[in-house]
Amino acid sequence: MKTCAISIDLDPLTAYYQIHGLGEPPQQLAGTIIARALPRFIELFAEADVPATFFLVGRDLTQSEIAKRMAKELVGAGHELANHTFSHPYDLCRLPDAEIAREISQAHETIAEICSDAHAPVGFRSPGYFINGRVLDALSAQGYQYDTSMFPSPPYWLAKILVMGTMFLRGRRSDAVVTDPRGLSTPLLPYRPDRERPWRRGDAPLIELPVTVLPGMRLPAIGTLFAAGPRWLRERVLGAVSKLPFFNFELHGIDLADAVDDRIPTELAGRQPDLRIPYTEKRRAFLGVINQLKHEGFQFVTLKQAAARYS
Repeated sequence: MKTCAISIDLDPLTAYYQIHGLGEPPQQLAGTIIARALPRFIELFAEADVPATFFLVGRDLTQSEIAKRMAKELVGAGHELANHTFSHPYDLCRLPDAEIAREISQAHETIAEICSDAHAPVGFRSPGYFINGRVLDALSAQGYQYDTSMFPSPPYWLAKILVMGTMFLRGRRSDAVVTDPRGLSTPLLPYRPDRERPWRRGDAPLIELPVTVLPGMRLPAIGTLFAAGPRWLRERVLGAVSKLPFFNFELHGIDLADAVDDRIPTELAGRQPDLRIPYTEKRRAFLGVINQLKHEGFQFVTLKQAAARYS
């Protein structure tokens, strides 16, 4: 049976200010994604009657009672909680081994403390869409069942380099990093990675669930495309996705944020075109994708369930 696992990276708006070299965001934006966008996702998935996997940044849970309450609400609604590091460092793979382990374990312990050991994470996604052997070692030591960091899309990788280069020429620095291009050769479907070169098949104790890209040019099939891409491209990508045996459908919390409704300043909204689309329109687009996939015979699972199937 064809399966789809929807996941949402709950990156704070701080991360987008870092990507665009904008410095620190206004304090009132600190909890916008958790307080404003996350409830919209919960309502969307309740209406669609599908489970999802939410990747939490541990530090956000320590700074907000709303975030703690929302994490418990996710568990109550039947969704999976997963690990997106403690402080969301884009340069995770470049950190010393001890800091890598601390980023993973501290987020894990924070989520487990709030939502109980029964709902502690068993899966991980790295900021920046890449892991190396050292990160894989830390995940294996933590006893994780899966990683879903690899995103083998050359068009996305090249676009990021272009944006970062343009910013540099204009005197702005992005906190994003250029990942190892060997990661672009990652297999498209779930596999057991090599312990030292996770972009290759091997015998690691966990499963790699790559973010879905399309065969051929490896165009990304992520939430941003379905939220803000032209209609003809969305329809073409969805048609191609419907032929896959597994769709790892990755979204971000910002995909249901709204510059007007959530009072996000122009300094960020001007650089994130998707923020200028009303969240109601983006919600309708995502619901349409889910309903179309159901029509095509997809079963919806969490990433934990997908990892169990492929292991």
